[in-house]
Amino acid sequence: QVQLVESGGGLVQAGGSLRLSCAVSGRTSSMYAMGWFRQAPGKERELVSAVTWGDGRFYYADSVKGRYTISSDNAKNTVYLQMNSLRPEDTAVYYCATSSNWPPLRVGYWGQGTQVSVSA
Repeated sequence: QVQLVESGGGLVQAGGSLRLSCAVSGRTSSMYAMGWFRQAPGKERELVSAVTWGDGRFYYADSVKGRYTISSDNAKNTVYLQMNSLRPEDTAVYYCATSSNWPPLRVGYWGQGTQVSVSA
């Protein structure tokens, strides 16, 4: 069974940075891409960024473009999300997920999420 474990969340002041990681274990043959989603209080879960494992295709939501960078380390089966110039509106629970296709993402497995809180 596939397991995804997020880490790196925390509390940061506006303008600060955080680096999230998502470690993946288990069967990975159907994993074509990985995505980072976030869900703020009272909001729908939204796709923030995504990357393909093999050929390095990237996606960024307009709200984070230029501030976030997604990357992957295939040897470690780990995906990262570097978040810079954080804003209070970035506050959310961030989830990583596997996807069997691109585009659109078809989520197969979710991580449990990691809280990111940005103070003004």
